[in-house]
Amino acid sequence: MTPNMPSLNALRAFDEVARQLSISRAAEVLHVTHGAVSRQVRQLEEQLGVQLLRKAGRSVALTPQGEQLRAVTSVAFEQLGQGCEQLRRQAQNAPLVLSCSGSFLARWFIPRLDRLRQQCPELDLHLTASEEAHWPLRPGIDAELRFAAPPWPATAQVVELAPELIGPVLRPDLLADLSVADNPSVELLNRLPLLHTRSREQAWPIWFAAQGLVAPERSPAQRDQQFEHLSYMLEAALVGLGVAIAPAYLVEEDLRTGRLLAPWGFIETSARLGLWLPPGELSQGVKQLVGWLQGELQGDREGAR
Repeated sequence: MTPNMPSLNALRAFDEVARQLSISRAAEVLHVTHGAVSRQVRQLEEQLGVQLLRKAGRSVALTPQGEQLRAVTSVAFEQLGQGCEQLRRQAQNAPLVLSCSGSFLARWFIPRLDRLRQQCPELDLHLTASEEAHWPLRPGIDAELRFAAPPWPATAQVVELAPELIGPVLRPDLLADLSVADNPSVELLNRLPLLHTRSREQAWPIWFAAQGLVAPERSPAQRDQQFEHLSYMLEAALVGLGVAIAPAYLVEEDLRTGRLLAPWGFIETSARLGLWLPPGELSQGVKQLVGWLQGELQGDREGAR
């Protein structure tokens, strides 16, 4: 142990108190007594020569020095937890568990699963859907695919895979009804309902800004609609309810079969699709997955441009 390094138990007690802002609740989580937690924190303060906690009514609050230490301990214990979980899973020869959004899973990953199994037959991959991004990763999750703009958290190992590409998509008959199928202008969007998703509320403004335009003010009569999830918005576009702003990767099959059109093309945003992993050397399974993802996404980008 590093000379003058406080005990791990004391640091763990402080970290839990800082998380709960309560000595009693921290004691419950750690399965020790209130007095044991108090003693550990007091000994830590004496060893460091600073006050870490102060009373705040019936709870406690962190002093500036406590905030400083908490920033360190939270990262350290998260990394310890992730590292131990990885070792347990490797010892059990567990499958590689990959999390991504439900829309990405249904529209991009599942149609390619057969190709993945043919190209990487030894890769034991388990897919799970989650609409919320998590860092640190949830217990039992080895990696997560997500779109996010850098900078990444210092504790995350992010393998950047592809830029995010977004653009308006709509059913062909919407253009035909307006007699502009051969030459659709951006101004045409002012005459059509726009479809939004709560998971990416800034997508339309980002796209309009890239065209040198301001997103139009919409009247209630134009019946713009917002959907909870991206997959719902894309289904609305497929039944002709309006124009959706969509990631290129998720509408590839719809564009290929002609169910949707992307007459204005796609733009690259600041976000990147990345594979989020705990720090450390990549396992053989993760390396196989990364190589396969890079190849598939490269083909998608070439098709979208």
